[in-house]
Amino acid sequence: MTINRIVRIVAGFFVLLSLGLGVQASPLFVNANFLWFTAFVGANLFQSGFTNLCPLVTILKALGVKEGCESC
Repeated sequence: MTINRIVRIVAGFFVLLSLGLGVQASPLFVNANFLWFTAFVGANLFQSGFTNLCPLVTILKALGVKEGCESC
């Protein structure tokens, strides 16, 4: 699995989890403040699209995960 794919999976998981924990209609609801985490993930994805700077990418590179694109 490549870095790009892992970043997409982790970001999607965090968005779904924080929505589940932050939306009152969810059976997982804890507190509406979890929606701030959803906003943080979205803002991080937005800025990384422009700056190409993502903390998860740095961590994954240090762990030796390959950078190549599987679909290329």
